[in-house]
Amino acid sequence: MILDVGCGRNKHPGAIGIDRNRDTAADVICDLNRVPYPFAGDRFDQIRVIHVIEHVADVIATVEELHRLSRPGGRILIETPHYTDFSSFCDPTHRWHLNSFSFRYFGDRNGGFGYYSRARLRERRVQVKLLRLWKWLGFEWAVNHSLTFRRFWEHYLCYVVRGKAMVFEFEVLKGEAARQAV
Repeated sequence: MILDVGCGRNKHPGAIGIDRNRDTAADVICDLNRVPYPFAGDRFDQIRVIHVIEHVADVIATVEELHRLSRPGGRILIETPHYTDFSSFCDPTHRWHLNSFSFRYFGDRNGGFGYYSRARLRERRVQVKLLRLWKWLGFEWAVNHSLTFRRFWEHYLCYVVRGKAMVFEFEVLKGEAARQAV
């Protein structure tokens, strides 16, 4: 079963859509800033959050709710603008401006800050999309194929070689798997 959070008018085929706006394709209308959402826990195999996480009031609470709703081993797919892209700042409803390491609190490489949340996710994929010129010159490939280069790009180059969007795919860890990931 798939949950499309903030589905808007382009709900993923076969998914249950949830949105706060009645003028959407949502099956369930609710305030995405109020948790819990009206679903039982451990229900969804996949949760899609496409250009929504930057709008929520509390990123950590939202990810914790997505974690609650997902079955163990389920997948959470998040897409959001990179903070150096124009689109990150041109929408006045964007509350958060994120980078490719923004969800590290939930994983094993949390930099010592894993205590902010008990929700545990295993990073399966991070894809950074760059503007066309930089993709054509090979920067996008380098950013996506080397964690060391991605870190260097985030720290020094992203202000010139700007990001466009990021796609994150996480595996939900619960029970013993989550304890081992700490």
